[in-house]
Amino acid sequence: MQVDLGPEAEAFRGEISDWIAANRPAELAELVDWYAPLMAGSDRRTLAAAEAHPAYRTWEERLAEARLICPQWPEEVGGRGLGALEMAVFQEELYRAGVPRVTRGMGESLVGPSIIVHATAEQKAHFLPRIIDGTDRYCQGFSEPDHGSDLAGVDTRGVVDGDEVVITGQKVWTSGAMRANMMFVLCRTDPAAAKHRGLSYVLVPMADNHIEVRPIRQMGGASEFCEEFITGARAPLFNVIGGLGNGWRVAMTTLGNERGGRAAIAHLSYEREFWDLVEVARKHGRTRDPLIRQRLAWAYQQVELMRYAGLRLLATLANQREPGPEASISKLQWSEYHRRFGELAADIVGASMLAGEDVATGGGDGGDGGNTAGGGGGALGRWHEVLLLSRAGTIYSGTSEIQRNVIAERALGLPKDVQLG
Repeated sequence: MQVDLGPEAEAFRGEISDWIAANRPAELAELVDWYAPLMAGSDRRTLAAAEAHPAYRTWEERLAEARLICPQWPEEVGGRGLGALEMAVFQEELYRAGVPRVTRGMGESLVGPSIIVHATAEQKAHFLPRIIDGTDRYCQGFSEPDHGSDLAGVDTRGVVDGDEVVITGQKVWTSGAMRANMMFVLCRTDPAAAKHRGLSYVLVPMADNHIEVRPIRQMGGASEFCEEFITGARAPLFNVIGGLGNGWRVAMTTLGNERGGRAAIAHLSYEREFWDLVEVARKHGRTRDPLIRQRLAWAYQQVELMRYAGLRLLATLANQREPGPEASISKLQWSEYHRRFGELAADIVGASMLAGEDVATGGGDGGDGGNTAGGGGGALGRWHEVLLLSRAGTIYSGTSEIQRNVIAERALGLPKDVQLG
């Protein structure tokens, strides 16, 4: 099944497909599987080695020249002004060619859009080019140990000292903090104001700035999350986006900016992973087990549902309608699916998984069995990592419980939870 995206989208597909064919370095697609899920530190190291290759650097330069890094940003700030539908087509064509979309992480997807909406002209001219060229690499300083999902309750303080803000507090569950040199921090600059009104959104340099970054060891051995102890970090008032006390509005722009650019291909890594597990089931003689066959059929069904959900979102974008609660539905579906898929993998591989014996199985994507981003740890096989780390997907980027609330209240129109007591 294919969706007719209209003549303009198909014309763009032809244009971008021709450009990719003419500009991709020949060896780039062979360096690594650019679209494999990153499950552990071994995957991260393999990807980092590929990104250090001259072919990747050449590709990055050509994308930059064509304004295809941060291409969804407006042209006046260095992007191409691509809409969500064009971004989906672009991403799909890159996938077909087996080459990566060079991204700038949270700088591109979260900080940049907030700067574009809320910053002054001078701030845009300073910060946005540094994101595009990779000078500034951001992590998110929102979550705190004592507040869970209550973003308005942050305790991290920001005190104005001359032309600077001095920040003290603690942040946690910070993805990629060990690779970042900047953090966008939500801090309380007016303790006397109401919860939402006393917050400011500050871009804080991390190097030599009284910020201690401690990796958090995950149960799979990787350390992709960190916690930060901030004891008097300084940032110029120029780095306050949206003005003092206006951080809540800026933060809402940040959190609301993730859209459907990957809708067309979101299911593909799960599809590949599914067929790898089918091959493992064959090697272990489990495809003759009717219960395993039934569970594999269920997994295939879920991946197909992801594909059709992506097509539905593309159709919505093609008709120039804003997506509704699709993001919450998608997040709930893939995270709960992947948790159950990890349990299925464990049942297929069996006890040998605990000894790391599944490292070499599964279509060649098993990696070297290493599993740390921050050093140390024993060998885990691919399916052991899937079992352990897929559980985190039901928590990060909005827990399954929160997603169900969003779907119930915003999509189905059900009443909010009754507060008892």
